[in-house]
Amino acid sequence: MGINLEKMREKRDALENRGGSNVFWRPDDGETTIRIVPTSNGDPFREYWFHYNLGKNPGFLSPKKNFGEDDPLNDFVRQLYKDGADESIRMAKDLSARQRFFAPVLVRGEEERGVRLWGFGKTAYRELLNLVLNPEYGDITDIEDGTDLTINYGKPPGAQFPQTAITPRRKSSPMTESEEQTAVFLDQIPDFDSVFERKTPEQVQVMLDEFLLSEDDVEDVSTESNKYNSGSGKSAVDKAFAELLS
Repeated sequence: MGINLEKMREKRDALENRGGSNVFWRPDDGETTIRIVPTSNGDPFREYWFHYNLGKNPGFLSPKKNFGEDDPLNDFVRQLYKDGADESIRMAKDLSARQRFFAPVLVRGEEERGVRLWGFGKTAYRELLNLVLNPEYGDITDIEDGTDLTINYGKPPGAQFPQTAITPRRKSSPMTESEEQTAVFLDQIPDFDSVFERKTPEQVQVMLDEFLLSEDDVEDVSTESNKYNSGSGKSAVDKAFAELLS
């Protein structure tokens, strides 16, 4: 008996999504057909900014870019750019907030798993907007006359990163076979604002302090930051700022 690939996918999803959540969908290599599910406000796309690469912390929403709040990491990135040194610029690029886009989708052949959120980058987003605005297709999310999309995902020969190709089906089709099932799916759209953990500026400060103190290649910053914190009441980030500006 061969390996059960569906069970393996479920295990991977449970590992990658917090608490075994089934909220997110990511395409496997090859072709997958999906349908973007319409939302009540007429805009199925949501844009968020995430910080990555802050030590071992998973990606998190940027307080500054998403909510206009104080963001110690955003301030630190700005100071790195001001410093101008090659190493500082590289770190700034790694820590800068990055844009991601999300849409609710039904995956054909996996409808029993309900509506999930597909996350994609700016190139795929631009392609999706062009489809939405193309009068030949009309409203691709329409529950009666919308259009399924074929997603071809993978790394072409010689490419450094995987690429996503999006092809609309030639014929329109209903989203489901019955109004009752459509109503169920529309009610299943995940709440965008609750699926991502929101960090406070204070939490970001703690993560940034820990990141700076754990950097082996900036041992001088780590050592001096411990001294700085022991009596001055200021954080490791404040000390790093001072060193960058000196």
